[in-house]
Amino acid sequence: MNNATPFFPGFHRLLFGRARCSAQAQLADQARALEKATLCQLGQVCAPWVPARLLQPAPSGAHSRRRFFPQGLTFWAFLSQVLSPESPCRETVRKVQAWYALRRQPRPGSGTAAYCRARSRLCLQTLLGIHRHTAHELQRRVAQDQLWCGRRVKVVDGTGVSMPDTPQNQKAFPQPSNQKKGCGFPVAKIVGCFCLASGALLHWAEGNKHVHESKLFRKLFAFLLPGDVILADRGFCSYAAIAILLRAGVDTVMRLHQARPRDLRKGCRLGPNDRLVTWLKPKSRPRGCLAADWRQVPATLTLRLVHVPFQAPGFRAQSLVVATTLTDPIRYPPQEIAKLYLRRWAVELFFRDIKIALGMDVLRCQTPAMVRKEIAMHAIAYNLVRGLMQQAAALYHVPLERISFKGSVDTLRQWADAINATHAQPRQQARLFNHLLQILAENTVPLRPDRSEPRVRKRRPKAFPLMSRPRHDYSLASPSRKGLK
Repeated sequence: MNNATPFFPGFHRLLFGRARCSAQAQLADQARALEKATLCQLGQVCAPWVPARLLQPAPSGAHSRRRFFPQGLTFWAFLSQVLSPESPCRETVRKVQAWYALRRQPRPGSGTAAYCRARSRLCLQTLLGIHRHTAHELQRRVAQDQLWCGRRVKVVDGTGVSMPDTPQNQKAFPQPSNQKKGCGFPVAKIVGCFCLASGALLHWAEGNKHVHESKLFRKLFAFLLPGDVILADRGFCSYAAIAILLRAGVDTVMRLHQARPRDLRKGCRLGPNDRLVTWLKPKSRPRGCLAADWRQVPATLTLRLVHVPFQAPGFRAQSLVVATTLTDPIRYPPQEIAKLYLRRWAVELFFRDIKIALGMDVLRCQTPAMVRKEIAMHAIAYNLVRGLMQQAAALYHVPLERISFKGSVDTLRQWADAINATHAQPRQQARLFNHLLQILAENTVPLRPDRSEPRVRKRRPKAFPLMSRPRHDYSLASPSRKGLK
């Protein structure tokens, strides 16, 4: 019998009551309420940057069951861990338990196994989709006056990260050969592509120590768009890479490789310290370049060499040579190319923000699959913080590069709870969010161009010896163990 009427839909529930919910349905309702009220404090601030459709429960598969840790709750909990590098899984579980107890609901167990399994169920493609959305939003909000000569500049560089010493990680990312077995850590190489105007991490490729950074760089070619300008150091300056990118409509500005002659007396003179030269195609195909791509590489390349002088405080005047495919000296004056290459150092600061401020320098996951998800979560967290910095810079007319990234991370962590507490008061929440952006704009770093401060540590480390053999050898050789035998 259909008790609903066309005039009062659902009126029958007042007369006949609601259907009794199963224990599983009640658990799902509690999890959804918890997801909205607790660990999604970051969601109140970062929700516009994260597509909600990607975190919805799936009709079937791993995320279709009703659990204490649904997909959305797990994502925001994982994100909070990345923003707090010292936060272990146990702390996240304790937070969930506290809020379940506060709402007088059955709390989950004290172990971290359920939360760790929930993290492993997160799909890497879902995380990559969220990252692509954040990168697209950051690029979309770049103003026209922030472009270089009307072009989008993407800066590329490589770095390395270490991870826990487990058999799975060692197999996928072997440790350096100069470290003893059981005394080292697996190492992964990462080549990242950043937007120079917004600082967003657009794409990255990871590999082990046997893969050269130039080969990882080729994996990023598919994500570049015609009209882009690639800014990189001399490690990426090769004939094949420049030719393939130029064929795709992508220009390059790179420091001349040390194996290439830098005699500016040859070639067509465009101006002082500015020449057009012709490179010949190498006779042998470079390792890592596909045969099909190599056949399409032209026999010659016309490049422009620009001599860039620079002066570091306390040192002699030095110079370098930049090779570029931007051959028009009227549209791209040599002074502008020199200034652009000197901005390449920004990518070192971008990687420093991810590795030091967010703790990606030493990953914590035990398997290669989770390591890749952890890298993706660091990329998402980095772009979310960059998005807030971009909003603050545009609203309060502050240069984006002057806003402190570490200060922005600290401010976001502390203000997320206050903004989440006003989720039922939109005006109050908007006022608090504007205060958050104002604080970000006020937390600027000093303008110190050409600063030279070597990385040294003042505080001495503890006088513990370095590990010279596997850890289990130490425990077997301890006096207490000998006494038990």
